[in-house]
Amino acid sequence: MHRIVVHEVGLRDGLQMEERVVPLETKLEWIRRVAGTGVDLVQVGSFVHPGKVPQMADTDRLFTELDSERSKPKGPTLSALVLNEKGLERGLACGVELFCMGVSASETHSKKNTGMSVTEATDRIVAIAGEAERAGSKVQVSVQSAFGCGYEGVVPPERVLAIVERYLNAGLQNISLADTAGHASPDQVERLYGRILKIDETVDLACHFHNTYGLALANCYAALRVGVRSFESSIGGLGGCPFTRIAGGNVATEDLVHMLHRMGLRTEVDLPALLHLAEDVAEFFGRDLPGTVYKTGAIPETPGA
Repeated sequence: MHRIVVHEVGLRDGLQMEERVVPLETKLEWIRRVAGTGVDLVQVGSFVHPGKVPQMADTDRLFTELDSERSKPKGPTLSALVLNEKGLERGLACGVELFCMGVSASETHSKKNTGMSVTEATDRIVAIAGEAERAGSKVQVSVQSAFGCGYEGVVPPERVLAIVERYLNAGLQNISLADTAGHASPDQVERLYGRILKIDETVDLACHFHNTYGLALANCYAALRVGVRSFESSIGGLGGCPFTRIAGGNVATEDLVHMLHRMGLRTEVDLPALLHLAEDVAEFFGRDLPGTVYKTGAIPETPGA
């Protein structure tokens, strides 16, 4: 089986919905701790207007601090979300290793999120991705609301595939499908990824599932079965898109890793450390997080333990 990649996005997607702003030093502690668990990528933040998303106002400073203390090549790849040319410029200036950017397949969600139509947003993201690659950076492009929209309901798969083909025609091979509204079901996941693989079996596929309706982990399993390699998750299940109708958290990193461990996959990732971090994040926010395994504890590997 291909190597499974775990991409922790809690510091970006997880925090953008939180009203309580997390101090810089606390974020740095959380990033260092999750980086030490053996996950492959950590999304540090997004380069957005600080007035619109105050939680992301310190993204530049986080990257600058982390870049100064990293002992490369050890440690996970540090990623960030960018929405426009200005964000890319900021990211290039402070050491981002992987730029994540995307387009919504829902016209309503696209306009609420970016102020642009799907076609306009696709043109812009393809251009920005090309600029990032020419600068020597790695790029992951995504299709948001790929499995449904909180405003429009069903999103035709042909609309998703049209965006994917635009990416592939531009030479962009690292592609994620994001279930922004949490509408995906396992059979739908297998069908849509299967159709992409029929277009190009060499594409490097990623997934980003929200647990709005309780199906995120099942959808991860379906994606794994069909050949998806990279899984985006959030510590404690934090998260949600502020521009969708009903915001639900991401699949919890510790729940995903617990499932993988039960399957004999990625057993070197430090699950107890992830559970302790989820506990501490829950304590910081003063409430239970959506994740499950940090509350129940992992199933013992030794019977009777």
